[in-house]
Amino acid sequence: MEKIERTRSSSLENEKHGHTTTQRVVVQNMFTNAASATEKEHKMSILQGVRLYPKAIIFSVIISLCCAMEGYDIALLGNFYAFPPFNRKYGELQSDGTYQVPAAWQAGISNGAQCGQIIGLFLTGWGVEKFGYKKFILTVFAYQACIITIFFFAPSIHILLVGACFAGIAFGVFMSVALRGYLTTWGNSCWGIGQLIAIAVIRSMFGRDDQWAYRIPYALQWMWFPIVVTGIILAPESPWWLVRQGRYEDAKKSLLRLTSPKTDPTFSAEETVDMMRHTNELEKDMTEGASYLDCFKGVNLRRTEIVCMLFVSQNLAGNTFSNYSTYFFAQAGLTGTVAYDFAMGQYGLNTIGAFVTWAFMAWGVGRRTLFLVGLSGLCCTLLILGFLGLVPEAHKDSAALATGSMMIVWAAFYQFSVGTVAFSLVAEMSTRRLQVKTVALSRIAYNIAAIIVNVLTPYMLNPTAWNWGNFAGFFWAGTCFLMCVYHYYRLPEPSGRTFAEMDLLFERRIPARQFKHTDVNAFDVALQHQVREDKPGVEHHDRV
Repeated sequence: MEKIERTRSSSLENEKHGHTTTQRVVVQNMFTNAASATEKEHKMSILQGVRLYPKAIIFSVIISLCCAMEGYDIALLGNFYAFPPFNRKYGELQSDGTYQVPAAWQAGISNGAQCGQIIGLFLTGWGVEKFGYKKFILTVFAYQACIITIFFFAPSIHILLVGACFAGIAFGVFMSVALRGYLTTWGNSCWGIGQLIAIAVIRSMFGRDDQWAYRIPYALQWMWFPIVVTGIILAPESPWWLVRQGRYEDAKKSLLRLTSPKTDPTFSAEETVDMMRHTNELEKDMTEGASYLDCFKGVNLRRTEIVCMLFVSQNLAGNTFSNYSTYFFAQAGLTGTVAYDFAMGQYGLNTIGAFVTWAFMAWGVGRRTLFLVGLSGLCCTLLILGFLGLVPEAHKDSAALATGSMMIVWAAFYQFSVGTVAFSLVAEMSTRRLQVKTVALSRIAYNIAAIIVNVLTPYMLNPTAWNWGNFAGFFWAGTCFLMCVYHYYRLPEPSGRTFAEMDLLFERRIPARQFKHTDVNAFDVALQHQVREDKPGVEHHDRV
């Protein structure tokens, strides 16, 4: 009997040892594949990336038109305030016979949308992880299609406020779905495309003097749905999300649908999925979960702070002038269609911001450098706008034209740096495991800052309130300078780093200005389920 028990015990030990050995082999293979894929990613040029991921690029471009929808709607809200038919419907009669929407209502409508976005951002962190990107975004699109009817039929400014609050929920979802690197910056250009179309539509309505002058622009919001919904339906689910769910074979299939392997014989979907697995496992070890509270624990607190301040900086760098551009131009002395002509030039720059930024990055300019140079240029431009307010009344027309011209210069600095690069930096500063939640928090910070500036700006510009006009430039130049100082000391350079390398640099608390030159090896670290002596070397093998 004792002999039988010893035999059974020996058998169980051999089985356990065999299972452990198999597990070690699996982990070693994952490390080897991940290291190989990482090395290839380091060596991959921009052109090689475009050839390898053409379908991913196309889907990203189409789905990013969600941002165009938001840009279109936000531009309508801010630029209708200089549109006579809209003011007669929703504004109040002034002593000079004109109509103005009161500053309090301007601030209320704009902030209603921002508050709605905060709700949408919280929903995104939960909805994406539970249902996946495709199902969740398609549901939100159906919701937004219904909300547009509120704007179209709004009989009073009170109902417009309700519509703005509900629409903001969808916009919060759209803006928090993040990509990385070059295509992330495309999101800002999409926002500019939406703004440009909105301004062009309003300007084309200047020949009308009836209710359709403002109802037609609202109705055109439905034009986005067929294009974007078709793109979402045809696109595969995110391979990163599938890896987080443990669905590695599905992740491989999704990756193959996003790539053209024939263009690169060295590409291996299996190796790339293992690189995703390695990154995810590394981040699991560092984060121990994926709740919103984790974003404020340990090294993640630093990353969350930087990500939030990147978007806050957009508002404090004078972006509020952009949202109220035609209204600002009208108060500066540009009347009628001239204000909208300047706004179209400004928003036209928004649409090409990503392409100019791509060119800078292709030439080797780091994203930290682009961001800091952009903030410096914005600060100087805002100061000039403020000084233009000192021009005597006799030269008001010339000062108004100079104001319009400087706003275009401001738009160039903003769109070629801060406005565009922030999207890329936000995606790269956060961990992959907490990215959806961190990006959601960053957009909440953006919206909180936007609420503050949207309260201040209508009062600064409205002739029935503070009536600062150009002098508001001095105020925003001061806040922009503070942001420049902050990012000089806190913003790292992510260019040329993989997600895993960024994780380790933050984990080791490397100062922001030393990120670019610090040597780090993501495979010189043992994962939680693997002891260091079992970890394979980082010898890379190309799969053929």
